[in-house]
Amino acid sequence: MDCWIGVDREGTRRIVRLAGRLTDAQVPELLRACAETGGLDLDLTELVSADTAGIDAIRRIRVAGAALIGTHGYIQIKLDTPSHTAGHT
Repeated sequence: MDCWIGVDREGTRRIVRLAGRLTDAQVPELLRACAETGGLDLDLTELVSADTAGIDAIRRIRVAGAALIGTHGYIQIKLDTPSHTAGHT
């Protein structure tokens, strides 16, 4: 399954939900969904896997101030491991 990206609002916060496998093909759509200003929660509960580009995008979104929700162990380890491509866009 490819990655599904959904956007909801709860009060003043936006919640961007990911499900499936996040790859470089979905990164532009993810970044657009997270680009608005204001409070953002990135819900990774249903995210099965992410390639290097996907992990880097999630890191950038987290650094920009998003709260990560439901991050599973495998994804959390990848997010906490230094990237060899850090700084590249």
